[in-house]
Amino acid sequence: MKIKDNNIYKAEKINDYKELVSIYKNVHKEHIAFKYKDTPSSNEIHKITYSKFANDIENVGAKLLDMGIERACLISPNRYEWYVFYLAVTTAGKIIAPLDKSLPRDEIVSSIKRSECDTVIYAKKYQEAIDICKKDNPKLVTICFEDDFEQMVSDGEKLDKTDYNNVKIDNKKMTIMLFTSGTTSMSKIVMLSQYAICMDIYETNTMTEFGYDDTFLSFLPLHHTFESTTTFLFGTKAGLTIALCDGLKYIQKNMVEYQVTGFVCVPLMLEIMYKKILKNIEKQGKSRIVKILRVLFRHAPIEMRRKVFKSVIDGLGGKLRTIVVGGAAMDKDTEQGYNDFGIDVLVGYGLTETSPIIAAQNTYCKKLGSVGLPMADVDIKIDNPDKNGDGEIIVKTPTIMLGYYKNEEATKEAIIDGYFHTGDIGHIDKDGYIFITGRKKDMIVLKNGKKIFPEELESLINELPYVSESMVFGKIDDTKNDRNADVVLWAKIVYDKDKIKAFEKDKNKYHDMILEDIKTKINKQMPAYKYIRDIIVTDVPLIKTTTLKIKRHEEMKLINS
Repeated sequence: MKIKDNNIYKAEKINDYKELVSIYKNVHKEHIAFKYKDTPSSNEIHKITYSKFANDIENVGAKLLDMGIERACLISPNRYEWYVFYLAVTTAGKIIAPLDKSLPRDEIVSSIKRSECDTVIYAKKYQEAIDICKKDNPKLVTICFEDDFEQMVSDGEKLDKTDYNNVKIDNKKMTIMLFTSGTTSMSKIVMLSQYAICMDIYETNTMTEFGYDDTFLSFLPLHHTFESTTTFLFGTKAGLTIALCDGLKYIQKNMVEYQVTGFVCVPLMLEIMYKKILKNIEKQGKSRIVKILRVLFRHAPIEMRRKVFKSVIDGLGGKLRTIVVGGAAMDKDTEQGYNDFGIDVLVGYGLTETSPIIAAQNTYCKKLGSVGLPMADVDIKIDNPDKNGDGEIIVKTPTIMLGYYKNEEATKEAIIDGYFHTGDIGHIDKDGYIFITGRKKDMIVLKNGKKIFPEELESLINELPYVSESMVFGKIDDTKNDRNADVVLWAKIVYDKDKIKAFEKDKNKYHDMILEDIKTKINKQMPAYKYIRDIIVTDVPLIKTTTLKIKRHEEMKLINS
């Protein structure tokens, strides 16, 4: 299925990252590429132009080429040097393997070994892990941002750049190695080419438009393709300014001081922010009037909505216009709420294996609850749909991975007849919009064959005002003698302490209260096999990945321990 309605802007293709850096030098020039501070409390904001960014990339790239590196791991929190080294390595025709900045020490060591890199580029906070790697492999080249960056720029500036300038990029070969989420022993390594990512940049460019007037706040980890491709590579091709976030607790402060117009995020973060907005409205005693105004102005032009809800916009920095969301299913009420306030929420869908984006909404093509329409060159099908039209989403796209590194069996399982099997369950409606139901691996199957997707129930539970987050899981019930043991549904509930202060000393009361709410407000909407039978109550946040996806396997270990 190919939907042309999502292809609304003219865009220029690039073939590789060298062409991208050429745009920085020759088109964007003195526009600001990055803004950042050394510390959250600092009053000084560093501003890096596209010309300086390009020069730093070329100087470091020439130095790396002179050093003879072939493959480098890169690990650090988001910072300017990360962007420079990522493009310096890849424009030199070498391979980069970005690692999750939140990995524990032993997994960093294991990942570096599995990547078979000859170089590690890192922030000093990872020194202990790097020292272990260096001890195991004395030939390993190590480059520390804090100690070596300025010297490498200086050394590269003095070099004859003929060799670097003459590097011919084979854009169909592996350039980027990315570890999938999971423990290091279980994770697969995705092999991506510059061609695939550049095609994804182009496809994204045809369905949304940003430019010099935009400043995007970057807070998702850069090792993840969603942030790397969308904010970094697509964003800098468009010429927007990237403001580096000081940390999750500083998001609102950064949005004000950098006058942020947009950002890329995952649904959970947006839902948390939305609850805070509603909480502030409630404190001001304006909940009823806001509800009325939202309905009245829902179909008004966006500029009018922004004027009506100016206080909400001001609370988000005053300039926020666009939020790009991906990585998991989006709560419909949250999506509608932001759009009502005059903030354009664009929900997308993709995977690391597809570089990542394969479908998305745009300003003119939206349907609440969907992840949008397929991009123009993407063919999406539903494999083996059930009576409701739900089946596994499979996709054929020029942005597909080359395969899993040294894992031919997993590659053959994932790519069949040119279609990548996503592991996501969903359906496509009559207008071509894609709806995600859940993950195939998270699906709970009862003995009678009935299928349950925990995400569906979690989204309803999370709407309860005193719930911060939840996880629905299956548990064997063998307590009744008159039938065979079968799976029943439980939910682990993380409560909002501010909302239920009266119950903090007696969690049993809270347990009974929320279970009663689930029975009366949620179970009644569902067939009996989807009833939540019991709950676990806690104020401890669920274990999550750096992109805020629940680590269900780790949570189940805790529950069963």
